[in-house]
Amino acid sequence: MTADAMTRLTQAIQSHVPFDGWSETAFAAAAADCGMSLDEARAHAPRGAIDLAVAAHQAGDAAMESALAAADLKAMRYSARVAFAVRARIEAADRETTRRASALFSLPTHAAEGAALVWATVDKIWCALGDTSTDGNWYSKRAILSGVYGSVLLYWLGDESEDAVATWAFLDRRIENVMSFEKFKADARASTLLGPLARGFDGLMGRIHAPGSGAPRDLPGRWAPTTGDKQ
Repeated sequence: MTADAMTRLTQAIQSHVPFDGWSETAFAAAAADCGMSLDEARAHAPRGAIDLAVAAHQAGDAAMESALAAADLKAMRYSARVAFAVRARIEAADRETTRRASALFSLPTHAAEGAALVWATVDKIWCALGDTSTDGNWYSKRAILSGVYGSVLLYWLGDESEDAVATWAFLDRRIENVMSFEKFKADARASTLLGPLARGFDGLMGRIHAPGSGAPRDLPGRWAPTTGDKQ
């Protein structure tokens, strides 16, 4: 697979997806637009349009990472950084091709891959924001943000407000919900009644490890054995 050929095919299929979806018809049209035979195109994208849908999502992730690298994140409040990142990712997407991709990755045969793509997106967001968690918080942060990102994306797909102002207001509310939950957890730790339970939960989360260096980022963590546990 060459990156140039995949880029050309991914860009070429964009104009066909709103009419034909991420389908074999759209894939064949993209190949023709690039001056490739179907066999040549399939040498770069063996699964056809599905591979191009994945590539399009990853291109959106790359655009988001560029926007985050260029932004002065340190000047923002922490919650504003997260909101900025989610907005940057959505603004990097095309509404119609994303709508079709959402339908594609909601199918049972592709749902796991769709979930992995969203997980990879929020992992990139947390990495860009400097997340250093290595325990269960690594997972909880990504799981929570996956829910936020997914709900905001669906809201955006149906948003008819000018400049998507309703979407960004919805995003702010979702981030506020998350921050309220984080405040509740902090209060619980300081509570005489809930403190022992909260600390016990923290200890449990501390025994879960994030993927190590070089490991796939979407695999479950590992249980940290204590004295007496079998290795």
